[in-house]
Amino acid sequence: MQFRDREEAGRELAEQLRVRQEKGTLPHPVVLALPRGGVAVAREIARVLEAPLDVLVVRKIGAPFHEEFGVGALAGDGPPLFDEQTLYRLGLSEADLAPVVERERGELRRREERYRQGRPAPRLRDRTAVVVDDGVATGSTARVALRAVRDQGPGRLVLAVPVCAPEAAEELRRLVDDLVCLHQPRLFSAVGEWYEDFGQLTDADVLEALRGAEGGEEAH
Repeated sequence: MQFRDREEAGRELAEQLRVRQEKGTLPHPVVLALPRGGVAVAREIARVLEAPLDVLVVRKIGAPFHEEFGVGALAGDGPPLFDEQTLYRLGLSEADLAPVVERERGELRRREERYRQGRPAPRLRDRTAVVVDDGVATGSTARVALRAVRDQGPGRLVLAVPVCAPEAAEELRRLVDDLVCLHQPRLFSAVGEWYEDFGQLTDADVLEALRGAEGGEEAH
């Protein structure tokens, strides 16, 4: 099983969500994409649901000795969420990671400003927040994203991803009102292996997707 690209994955996810919308379980949806990869998936969902599209910027907190090795994540103005077991195994404390957190929070704010270009963040209270990414491996990024959204008081919280590691899906299902995942492969090593085309997106790609979705229902 492979998706051709993120757009195909988004269209397949959108059909699952459309059925829920027709049954009345997705009232007043707002689609929130995790950039960059999640934006291409979310754009297709927002189009089918005729819902506004926005971004939910989340930054991974990498280990000091290996930035790509994630030990936590942060979103918005909330505190970072760390993988305590990983910190213990690596002999790291939260204080050790303070410089990394500060740097990533600065990058998070830079991206929010670039992507929103002066637009306020969408109001989520009493609406259905549909959080979208192109896949979930460990779930650390998704967890902090969902916490940030839940804090804003949505009426319902939905996580929609094309592919998810089974262990992560089991944990994330407890954090949402609905988890929509097309595939949970038993053998899972990386999100990219489930796509024929998993090319990296740019800030320009994100801005183009957001501009293309401006015709949706106002959410701000």
